[in-house]
Amino acid sequence: MFELIKALPADPILGLIADFGKDKNPDKVDLGVGVYKDESGQTTIMKAVKKAEAICHQTEQTKAYIGPAGVPEFIDGIRPLIFGDDHPALQDKRVSTVLTPGGCGALRVGAEFLLRCADSVTVWVSDPTWANHVPLLGNAGLKLVTYPYYDQTSSQLLFDEMMSALVAAKSGDVVLLHGCCHNPCGADLSEEQWQAVTALAKKNGFLPLIDLAYQGFGRGVDEDAYGPRLMAERLPELLVASSCSKNFGLYRERTGSLSVVGAQSHHGEAAITHINNVVRGNYSMPPSHGGAIVGTILQDQALRKIWESELEMMRNRLNSVRALLVDRLKNCGADRDFSFIAEQFGMFSFLGITSQQVRRLRDDFGIYMVESSRINLAGVNKTNVDYLASAIVATIKS
Repeated sequence: MFELIKALPADPILGLIADFGKDKNPDKVDLGVGVYKDESGQTTIMKAVKKAEAICHQTEQTKAYIGPAGVPEFIDGIRPLIFGDDHPALQDKRVSTVLTPGGCGALRVGAEFLLRCADSVTVWVSDPTWANHVPLLGNAGLKLVTYPYYDQTSSQLLFDEMMSALVAAKSGDVVLLHGCCHNPCGADLSEEQWQAVTALAKKNGFLPLIDLAYQGFGRGVDEDAYGPRLMAERLPELLVASSCSKNFGLYRERTGSLSVVGAQSHHGEAAITHINNVVRGNYSMPPSHGGAIVGTILQDQALRKIWESELEMMRNRLNSVRALLVDRLKNCGADRDFSFIAEQFGMFSFLGITSQQVRRLRDDFGIYMVESSRINLAGVNKTNVDYLASAIVATIKS
């Protein structure tokens, strides 16, 4: 049987990792892999996480299964983190949540749950979107269609075009929205735009599915959750997939959540029974360690204060790096305006250059990014920014 299988081409991101590792250029710069890095280029463990791990190690008494819903302390902490302590949906017990293996697990479980709700489901996905949205949702059996979101040529959010397209989204359809720090373009909806999308969802009856992968990396923990909090207040139903990979630095622990907001409390409770059944037939039980860490941090005021301070430093670094790169590009004589980079949020932006220019940056300068010109701003620091800016300007001027 296996002799019939042909090898697939390398994943674009994983291929970049391998090529970067083999590059002998001492000035090489990795802007491809989507993980946060500090000023020294390291993805270190957060202090709050280290302290929480020690507590978990000391207090854990068993390695028995925790059940498909996950660690209770995690569930009790992550819901108010996403929706806010005093959100009416929480007060009315309209929100039901499960721990999942990362944000990817939340999206896949959510996709399979949606197919429990209807024989056929169409999901509207932004153009562009995170590449893994397509296999996570599409391979589950959902039909994917796109709506305009961002133009790389003008580096502009296409909100009017987005709204014109979503007029066709009807009751029974699902619209996937990035909660904040849009991956891959970094261009987020404003509060007024969230209000407009929410009003359209209420009018047309489509179901929002919000991917909240970067809460705290944009404007702030509360500010970045404006969209899901608004929709949970004004709409009868909502799905939120969240990730703790970035804001807690728990990439390899695979920690995330899926929240179902129902019109009434018993709707969400019934939905969770189906979600738990999906989980049972998929990975059976969620991993405990990451959920225990997050739950410990969110339930301990001292640890939470440390975590919030660390997250603020990460957010401020990303925002300052954006401004720094724009400044250096201008100083190097860039003949185009890159100010949009400083106006966007999170780890990612498109440079807006051609695939040929991307390849030249890699071949001539050892600067690695995906072919679409999406860059991870966390790979930029004060040591490499001048080299990076001069290489970009030299490439676009040649």
